[in-house]
Amino acid sequence: MAKAGSITRETGENLAIAALTFLAADPERLGRFLSLAGIGPDAIRAAAADPAFLAGVLDHVVSDEQLLIGVAAHAGVSPATVEQAQAVLSGHGWEREVP
Repeated sequence: MAKAGSITRETGENLAIAALTFLAADPERLGRFLSLAGIGPDAIRAAAADPAFLAGVLDHVVSDEQLLIGVAAHAGVSPATVEQAQAVLSGHGWEREVP
């Protein structure tokens, strides 16, 4: 994933999928997320096709600084990029340039 460029909805969705992959790599992290999201592990694949679910993945990530840092490192972007992607997907931001 590029370190700089504009944060579009597509970029945000790709970053959310990377975040979901990061969560899935650790059963404890994934379990906590699924519990908070109210879905079971069998529903992840279908949910990942829903833009609202992907926004929720990034909402979860940015709510925990350690998780935010881990996801950013996993995706090869800055934590600020993850936060900007979350804002775009949640409808609280706009597509813009990443510093």
